[in-house]
Amino acid sequence: MSTIALTQILLNGLALGAAYALIALGFVIVLNAVGAVNFAQGELVMAGGFAAIALAPLIGEATALPGLLLLPLVMGLMGLVGAGFAWIAYFPVRKRHQVAVFVSTIAAGLVLQHLANALFGAAPRAGPPLIAGAPMTIGSLSISLQQLAVMACAAALISGTGLFLGRTQTGRHMRAVAQDSEMAAAIGIHPKRMITLSFALAIALAGAAGLLLSNQFFVSPNDGGLFMLKAYIAVTIGGWGRLDGAVIGAMLIGIFETLVAALTSYLVAEALLYALLLVMLVFRPSGLLPERARARV
Repeated sequence: MSTIALTQILLNGLALGAAYALIALGFVIVLNAVGAVNFAQGELVMAGGFAAIALAPLIGEATALPGLLLLPLVMGLMGLVGAGFAWIAYFPVRKRHQVAVFVSTIAAGLVLQHLANALFGAAPRAGPPLIAGAPMTIGSLSISLQQLAVMACAAALISGTGLFLGRTQTGRHMRAVAQDSEMAAAIGIHPKRMITLSFALAIALAGAAGLLLSNQFFVSPNDGGLFMLKAYIAVTIGGWGRLDGAVIGAMLIGIFETLVAALTSYLVAEALLYALLLVMLVFRPSGLLPERARARV
């Protein structure tokens, strides 16, 4: 394999991994906030892709930045969906057995899947590109503007999420509730408000990932399970509950999938990825980066 071909594959892998990182980041934010897995995270990524397709006519074809202009709109809409999701699928069952939360989020995901099927049909659909235009050419290397835009948007969103959680008062309140909600309530923080905000942020990131992935990889109502698995594998590789680990794990998955698929086939890449998950669970279940004790969200 030539250096140019390897560079091209790595760029493709980085772009795919960047979108996966947003999914995994949202997965960990909810996991840390409520101590339970949101099994509908994949369906919410799918919903973000279809939201972009539904809203695209509002932007029209005249602009060269259809997806970029839609991104804040999709994230805002999915953030509202996230807040509603918390009150419909989490709060009513949060004091029951933890299995009730799992089942509740699975049921909510199935509702989203069937709703997308009814509204858009089962066939894969392409979302709007972030930037329309011909690829950049550097020597023999061809770089898609869409790939560059995906990486730039994901990097901005990941950095912004980190700054929000680490440097703002609201972010510190969210971390306090994730660590000990009763103690946080005792010092005047509203746990329900912070948990609702955690769901809104996580699902807004899922919606952004749906938009970023929908142009190159298309989106269909049945894609949710696949996205959920990628988030789970990224978190397992990176370290359960670690925001930075989730991003690192997602980037490794994107590069691994793209490289192995180029050398063999997509099916082989998927099979080897799941085999890697089994190896990680057996030999290093804590992931590459161990979870920081009592330092969640």
